[in-house]
Amino acid sequence: MSAALKTPSVRDQVSKEEWQIRTDLAATYRLVAHHGWADMIFTHITARVPGPEHHFLINPYGLMFDEIAASNLVKIDIQGNKVMENPYPVNPAGFTIHSAIHGAREDAHTVIHVHTADGVAVSCQEQGFLPMSQHAMLVYDDVAYHDYEGVALDLDERGRLIKDMGTKHLMILRNHGTLTVGKTCADAFLRLYYLERACTIQVRALAGGSKINPTHQGVDEKTASQGGMAFDGLIGNMAWPGLLRTLDRKDPSYRN
Repeated sequence: MSAALKTPSVRDQVSKEEWQIRTDLAATYRLVAHHGWADMIFTHITARVPGPEHHFLINPYGLMFDEIAASNLVKIDIQGNKVMENPYPVNPAGFTIHSAIHGAREDAHTVIHVHTADGVAVSCQEQGFLPMSQHAMLVYDDVAYHDYEGVALDLDERGRLIKDMGTKHLMILRNHGTLTVGKTCADAFLRLYYLERACTIQVRALAGGSKINPTHQGVDEKTASQGGMAFDGLIGNMAWPGLLRTLDRKDPSYRN
C-alpha cells in the first residue's frame, strides 16, 4: 500500500454522517480513476458535509485518484481555509470552481469536474454537445456552457460560472472539460457517466465521416423528459451499490 494512504484516520473525529460522505466521495474518486477519467492529480471532486457552514471535502492535492481514501480528504470552508488538520494542500483552481457552486447551489452537494479526452474534445467543437445518442438525449436539456477564461485562478470568475450554470446539473466548460452536480455522489457520478459516454459516442460518430441519423420529431424531448425523472436518486441509488462492490473487489482501501 502506498505511503500516501497512511494518513491517520479521522473517523473518530467526525460525525457518522460525515464519515459516510467521506467514504462515498473517496469511492467517487476511485470510480473516476477506474473508468480512466482522471487527469493525474489535476481535476477535483467535492462533497459538502452536514451543517450550515458550507464546509466541503476536496482531494489532497498531490495524491492520485486511486490513492484517495475517506480519511485523507481535506475539509475546507467556503473561503478555502482548512477546518481540520491535514498535511496536504488544495488545488487552487479546484477551490475556485467548487466553492462557487457549493456557495450558490443548495442542491449541489457533490460536484465532479474532469478533463477527459472525449469531454474536452466536445468542449472544443463549435457545435458543442449534440443530442445524437440515447446517452446524450437523456441529459441534453440539462447541460449548460461556460466559456474558457484561462486556468480557474481568478475568484471573479465564480460569479460568471454560476450565472452560466443556472439551475442545470451538467456543464460543458469550453476548451476545458466537463462538470456535473448532484444531491449525492451517486447522482453526480451517474450524470457524469452519461455525459462522458455521450461525448465518446459523439467523437466516434463524427470521426466516422457518415451523416448522423436523425431522430423522429419529438423523440429528443421525450427522452430528455425521461432522463429528468431518472437522475435525482432513481438510477443513482440503483447503480451505486454495484459500483461500490466493483471497488471493493478491486481495492477496498478507499474506505480507510
